[in-house]
Amino acid sequence: MRVFVTGATGHVGSAVVRELLEAGHEVVGLARSDGSAAALADVGAGVHRGSLDDLDSLRSGAEAADGVVHLAFKHDFSDYAGAVATELRAVEAMGAALEGSGKPFVVTSGTLTAGDWPRGEAEDRAVAFAGRGVRASAVRLPPSVHSDADRHGFVPMLIGVARDKGVSAYLGDGTNRWPAVHTLDAARLFRLALEGAPAGARLVAAGDEGVPFREIAEVIGRRLDVPVAGISPEEGEGHFGFLSLAVGTDNPASGAETGELLGWRPEHPGLLSDLAAGHYFEV
Repeated sequence: MRVFVTGATGHVGSAVVRELLEAGHEVVGLARSDGSAAALADVGAGVHRGSLDDLDSLRSGAEAADGVVHLAFKHDFSDYAGAVATELRAVEAMGAALEGSGKPFVVTSGTLTAGDWPRGEAEDRAVAFAGRGVRASAVRLPPSVHSDADRHGFVPMLIGVARDKGVSAYLGDGTNRWPAVHTLDAARLFRLALEGAPAGARLVAAGDEGVPFREIAEVIGRRLDVPVAGISPEEGEGHFGFLSLAVGTDNPASGAETGELLGWRPEHPGLLSDLAAGHYFEV
C-alpha cells in the first residue's frame, strides 16, 4: 500500500514510518523543511513537500496514495485554538480528496479530548468521512506516549519543571490517573488501523490504563533527587503553567476494545518502568 503520512518525522510519526516500511508498505511523508526531507530519505521513505497550511499539497498527497495516516499538529500552545483550526482545515482537505474511494484515513486524536481539550473536533470531523465513502478511523493517544525517542512530550516537560522548581509536584492527593502507551506499541496500532480498522472506529491506544500521577511525580523526584510534594489546584497554574490542565486530569482509558477489534496487544514497557530506566533523565 502507498501511504501518505503527515507528521512523518515527529516522535510518533517517525516510529509509524518505520513500522509501515518494515511491514512492506511504501511510505511518502509530508516534509516542510529540507531537514525533514533528508530524514525521510534516510529511512527509505518518499518525500512530498508541503505543510499543514498548504491545503493543495495535502490534497495531492492524499489523492496519490492508497491510504493516509495523519499525525501532524502544530504544537503551539500559545495559540492552541489556531492550531486546532489549522488541523480542521487539513482534515477536511485530505478527507475530501479521499471521498468515495473506500481508502483508509487514520487520524490522530487523544484520550484527553473527552475532557476540556478541543482537539476532539478534528477527530469527529475525520470520522464523519466514514459516511462519505472513506474508511476513516481515529487513534486516541494518551497524554504520555513514552520511549527513548520522546524529547518534547508531557513527560520531558514535567521533568523540566521539576528541575527548574526543585520539586516534583502533583495536584491535590495525586490520585488522578494518566493512561500511557509506548511509542512502538502506538506505531503498531496505527499500522493495524490503516490495514484493517472499520470505518468510524475510534481506537484507544492505552497500554497503561491509568497511572496515578503521584507515582509519576515520585519516580521523577527519585531520579532528580528532589523532594516530591502535593500542591493545591490553585497553585497548579503557577507551578506547571499551561501543563496544569493535563496534570490535574483524571483520564483513565482502556485499550481492551481496541485489542478485541484489531488484535493489538501492548508489548513494550509501561510508563513507570520506562521512567525508571533512566533515559528520560540523561542531559
